[in-house]
Amino acid sequence: MKRKHDAAIMTVALLSLLGFAPLAQAYLDPSTGSMILSAIVGLFATAALAVKTWWYKLKSLFRGGPDKKPAGRTDAEKSQPPASGDEGSRRS
Repeated sequence: MKRKHDAAIMTVALLSLLGFAPLAQAYLDPSTGSMILSAIVGLFATAALAVKTWWYKLKSLFRGGPDKKPAGRTDAEKSQPPASGDEGSRRS
């Protein structure tokens, strides 16, 4: 109960301090607005990537198996030398 009382006092104190703050007579040029907009877009992109990553981890947890490996060469294909018409056969 005391924590709620302390939190209420802190909230009232912070809001009252914000209410008594003097007005700032500052100039924000267009590049500052562009910088703020870029930061906001970056935050949204970061949040979207984090949600995507966690979603795939959560999906694989319920499927019961690890994530599938991306399509590529198998171990057997990697051990064989490239055929004589492949780009991999050219060495510099």
